[in-house]
Amino acid sequence: MIKQFLFWCLCTNFLILSVKAQDTLVSKKYVDVKIMLDKPVGEMYPMWAWFGYDEPNYTYMKDGKKLLSELANLSPTPVYVRTHSLLVSGDGVAALKWGSTNAYTEDEKGNAIYNWSIIDSIFDTYIKRGIKPLAQIGFMPKAMSTKPEPYRHSWKPSDPYSEIFTGWAYPPKDYNKWAELVYQWVKHSVERYGKKEVESWYWEVWNEPNYYWKGTMDEFFKLYDYSADAVKRALPTAKIGGLNIAGTRSENSQKWTNAFIQHCISGTNYATGKKGAPLDAFLFHAKGNPTLVDGVVRMDMSPQLKDISTGFKIALSYPETKNLPIIIGESDPEGCAACGMATNPQNAYRNGTMYSSYTAASFARKYLLADKYGINFLGAVSWSFEFENQPWFYGFRDLATNGVDKPILNVFRMFGKMSGKRVTVQSDRMTPLQSIVENSVRGEQSEIGALASVDKKTAGIMLWNYHDLDQLGIAEPVRVSISGIKTKKVTLTHYTIDSQHSNSYEVWKKMGSPQNPTSEQISILEKAGQLETVGNPQKLDVTLGNLVVDIVLPRQAVSLLKLDW
Repeated sequence: MIKQFLFWCLCTNFLILSVKAQDTLVSKKYVDVKIMLDKPVGEMYPMWAWFGYDEPNYTYMKDGKKLLSELANLSPTPVYVRTHSLLVSGDGVAALKWGSTNAYTEDEKGNAIYNWSIIDSIFDTYIKRGIKPLAQIGFMPKAMSTKPEPYRHSWKPSDPYSEIFTGWAYPPKDYNKWAELVYQWVKHSVERYGKKEVESWYWEVWNEPNYYWKGTMDEFFKLYDYSADAVKRALPTAKIGGLNIAGTRSENSQKWTNAFIQHCISGTNYATGKKGAPLDAFLFHAKGNPTLVDGVVRMDMSPQLKDISTGFKIALSYPETKNLPIIIGESDPEGCAACGMATNPQNAYRNGTMYSSYTAASFARKYLLADKYGINFLGAVSWSFEFENQPWFYGFRDLATNGVDKPILNVFRMFGKMSGKRVTVQSDRMTPLQSIVENSVRGEQSEIGALASVDKKTAGIMLWNYHDLDQLGIAEPVRVSISGIKTKKVTLTHYTIDSQHSNSYEVWKKMGSPQNPTSEQISILEKAGQLETVGNPQKLDVTLGNLVVDIVLPRQAVSLLKLDW
């Protein structure tokens, strides 16, 4: 009884400190969350440790290198990175939704000239940090394009999105030249990085062929066949996949996807004349759809989760694909990373904690959907990186701005602290899987959910307070009852992302939203962008394998309770 009383006092003090830090009204009723560490449900595999972006030349720029180093440090296992435009012609100068490497040009007689210097700068940056490429084979070099003019676009966020589709999006004039380019690239990669290293990569052809490809479906299958054959000729043990379709749940996308799989299984290979084509991984995309409702951003997780469900079900429908590694090549709250909130006000969620809580809630459902369908889920690519030399907190879908980490990156830092087995969780305010797939979170109450893991000497409990409407609400006390702890003492560390913690955006606004912050201000912002704790770690007694922890969770907040012993 004495121990229980002391622990109640500790929790009460902890709760009071949390309330004071939030400086907001708090509901009086506890939300009950139960964590059963002795009831595993699956592996806590790092499917979240995948990232991507449009502009490849940001990779080796100052802030790009800094962010990639941070991403590499998120996970004890390698992070994978995907980027567009690795074969696009140009001067290597980045712009929004544009990048180039000039890997392929031709002389006056039409002979191939290969130049790997920019691609090497990109891949060297990855390999130096232990990052693995999800290497995208595309887009079309100018000298090969069936419609080379106009080639480079000058798109900006206020322009129609269709203006980006210039000469790089067209089929090749000569598929044999295309195949030789791919062969030489893979061969060069093996020579530069070694066979074992390149065997650990994934290669994939093009991006969203139902959208980014200005040829026919059959012409895309031909491109895939020639690409895959070239990759395998250069490195027979290389892994290649497709097709990274957009809008997976739509009827047209399902038509594309089924036709592609059937072609890989039994179609006549355009490159070899034989039956089928190599398919070592199955990739598709999943996107949500935020809107404005009376001037307030309203997120919608349902389309994204329906895309994922559809992709999983298609993979399961063929014996040849049901056990393949599945990669969601882009998995995000919406589609255009480079469309800031000035031109697309529905994207105003990106700087603050709405993006954080959405990510926590949606990634937890990706695990649950993978469990439901029993598929070999490898990774979900968050198509968000950084935009070099752009306005501070412009509202791009990015992880950092001008070298300062945004709140969203701290969710991935939390994921990086979770390992081992995922375990059973129960919350009286967590939306059932089928309901959130169909309707997202639209009721009067926000969702308070959890994802938990346990390893040999540690456990991690991620909690979030999420609602589709981007509004603040009453902070809620949450009672976390943890059972199945196989030790008598633990050290509890409480990490959180809210208006007062792990939030460079709020600090920047309090500075007056400077667009030219001083070096001292930048230093403060960099510190504010790191993952913070509420108070200091606490040593706690465990009674008969049980522990109760009380916290306060404001709306849009994400917390991680880390237990170590």
